[in-house]
Amino acid sequence: MPVVDAALQQRLVERMARIEEMLADHCRGRAQFVSEAAAHLMMAGGKRFRPLLVLLAAEAGPDPDADAVDTAACVVELTHVASLYHDDVMDEASLRRGAHTANARWDNNVAILTGDFLFGRSSELTAELGPEAVLIQARTFTRLVEGQIMETVPPGPGEDPLEHYLDVVAGKTGSLIATSARYGAMFSGARPDVVEALSSYGEIVGSAFQLTDDILDIASESDTSGKTPGTDLREGVPTLPVLMAQASTDPADARLLSLLGRPLTDDAEHAEALELMRRHPAMDQARDHVLAEAARAKKLLEALDPGPVRTALESFADIVATRSS
Repeated sequence: MPVVDAALQQRLVERMARIEEMLADHCRGRAQFVSEAAAHLMMAGGKRFRPLLVLLAAEAGPDPDADAVDTAACVVELTHVASLYHDDVMDEASLRRGAHTANARWDNNVAILTGDFLFGRSSELTAELGPEAVLIQARTFTRLVEGQIMETVPPGPGEDPLEHYLDVVAGKTGSLIATSARYGAMFSGARPDVVEALSSYGEIVGSAFQLTDDILDIASESDTSGKTPGTDLREGVPTLPVLMAQASTDPADARLLSLLGRPLTDDAEHAEALELMRRHPAMDQARDHVLAEAARAKKLLEALDPGPVRTALESFADIVATRSS
């Protein structure tokens, strides 16, 4: 998070240190094995963007140091990490944040139940925040899970594949980031219009972050991004630029269209598809879409008073739209 105000940065650093302590405590179960499994991914690191957004959004209200803000920051991170345990089982992943996933270290049953344990911890904390927070969390969780389910099924008859995908991203990624911003503003006593503006900002920026990942999957080089280029492309996973390319009616795209939308297990075909995608106008269309979303998010921040909080959020929207790793 690009915070240029020294005083604000110091407050956030100190508050995040407290959040880390709280998260470690909330991962503890009655049995040592449960504690070890629950802390496995939590202590592996991560951006902690969601709790940090809670704290930053809280600075838009008159009481940013409220205990409920800290509790809310833990709620969203516990929910996020819990979902990662389930994601890894669904994806049959073996690594997460440079460490073995729980399903690889133990098995799928342990991973699923550990995710459930963390969801339970998150629910306990949400109950402390009151009925309104419980309702918000329930709706957020419903959208998150529905997005995960919809990702596994193709668009229905007559449904636009791109709109289907954007809806999946908004549910899977945008919904919890929207709630992060909402909680921070709400529990610090921000005005209702600021709460709504920050919630909408969070959903847009959260979705844009995933869409930028889609672009980087194709555009980045492994030596600069640290990731294997074209991973989603190889697995036949629909992404923003791929879906935009598939909407093409240009006969010159016939070869590319024949390669897209199916797993590319052949290395030569994968390399060919990657090169064709990098040269395709869909890449610029995808970048333009993300830039437009960032501009839309920044427009919402006009509800906030000018100052370091608003500046940091505006800068973050720009970084999300233009990042290279």
